[in-house]
Amino acid sequence: MKKWTANEVVSIPNLMGYFRILLIPLFCWLYLNAETTRDFFLAALVVMISSLTDLFDGMVARNFNMVTDLGKIVDPVADKLTHAALAICLATRYPLMWLLITLMVMKEAYMGIMGIILLRKGRMLNGAMWFGKVCTASLFIGMLVLFLCPELDITVVDTIIGVLMVVMLFTLCNYVPVFRRLLRECRAGQ
Repeated sequence: MKKWTANEVVSIPNLMGYFRILLIPLFCWLYLNAETTRDFFLAALVVMISSLTDLFDGMVARNFNMVTDLGKIVDPVADKLTHAALAICLATRYPLMWLLITLMVMKEAYMGIMGIILLRKGRMLNGAMWFGKVCTASLFIGMLVLFLCPELDITVVDTIIGVLMVVMLFTLCNYVPVFRRLLRECRAGQ
């Protein structure tokens, strides 16, 4: 197992990733205990701070040559944990969210299993594909809207969740051929 250097562990982008993870219990607590529009807005504000940190950690890493192998792990882990926490919070109010959570688990399980298989063969997916980035952004924006607007009509809420499910399914379906191609390349190289 690779040892991380102190510079990698405490680089500014990685500290931003840790900070995002630490914000998860705070926005969950705020949302789950919210009673007024102001309370919901405060929870959404914490989520927005998390999203700004996510936006800037990559920019800082690239612009100041602080891209690290650890950061390539911390950033997506923080993304996944944040999305999962947002979805679970929202599922306490909107039952259809459980279907989206099921799709999220299926997609992440598939990608995790395929990633492990490829790693054992000495390969790995070289960063997120465009459709993965679209999925991440769509999930975040959609769930943030639901966080910010607790008074939305349930038809609008279900439509937003439905769109997010379509994007998630589209993303999963597009990752399948990418992983198949990588596996074929591994077999051909053996």
